[in-house]
Amino acid sequence: MFRLMGSMFAACLLVIGTSASALAADANWPTSLTLGTASPGGIYYVYGDALAKILTEKLGITVNPLPTQGPVHNVKLLDSGGAQLGLTTMGVALQGWNGTGDWTNGKSFRNMRALFPMYDTPFQAVVLQKSGITTLAQLDKKRIAVGPKAGTGGTYIPAILKLLGISAEIDNGSFEAMAAALVTGQSDALILLTGAPVPAIQDVVGKEPVTFISPSSEQIEAIRKAMPEFSPSKIAAGTYRSLDKDYFSIGMYNFGVGRADLPDGLVYQLLKAVFESQPRLVNVSSAASDTIPQNVVKNTLLPFHPGAVRYYREIGISIPQSLAPTD
Repeated sequence: MFRLMGSMFAACLLVIGTSASALAADANWPTSLTLGTASPGGIYYVYGDALAKILTEKLGITVNPLPTQGPVHNVKLLDSGGAQLGLTTMGVALQGWNGTGDWTNGKSFRNMRALFPMYDTPFQAVVLQKSGITTLAQLDKKRIAVGPKAGTGGTYIPAILKLLGISAEIDNGSFEAMAAALVTGQSDALILLTGAPVPAIQDVVGKEPVTFISPSSEQIEAIRKAMPEFSPSKIAAGTYRSLDKDYFSIGMYNFGVGRADLPDGLVYQLLKAVFESQPRLVNVSSAASDTIPQNVVKNTLLPFHPGAVRYYREIGISIPQSLAPTD
């Protein structure tokens, strides 16, 4: 009997201890949230899965990661209510907010608010070494895999190639499928706009010798002049096993975003959970080393959620009034 009572007491202590790590959800909080991520083989997919686990644990409500086609799809899901949280690049957010991207059909998607910075998304081009290709210009008239059509790469890479005078046949699909197409020779190059290291590129590197093709300084200048949402970017040597020197490119920042109608208290606690658990995100992707409050300055356009504004200002990070809506 004493052993039974002791076991029951220990079990109660375990339940109390486990519950202490999660918040008691407020009455006005939703019972669950959906987080738009991206396709398997990309960083959004693994980052989003880890993030959903962290938020479920810390917030005390279920956060379900939803595989999607990427940033464009996520912005549309937020607008329609199909997701309450999403991952996007600031370039896609800019297009959506202003209704300027081809995918918007002139509609402004303004139900989203910025929450937290994630990491840089560099333009990275890979070919099989045996192809002999060493420059972007040599990809003219070639077949290029760029990832999901509604992803940042699917949105921007065709426009970048056109700007550079490179005519190519574009293939869209999951990151995993695009990597497989390069290995089997169905595609001549894999060009992505996503965080590094990309699991799909790591998979290719593990199977075949590859060449990383950097845009030239002149090409970088032309792209940034036409698309000012891009900034200089670098992938450090060693990020991929066969990358033996720094890879200089262009990139744009990723942010976690949420619907404007999310409760302020929920968003405040969500940010607290993200930054306090950042080492766990780094464990699934080294790109998450940039998921820190100081990188909030990478957003100069999209209004922050009031709950996010409160969090940043409380920890001493200034948010411009122009990005701090009161409604």
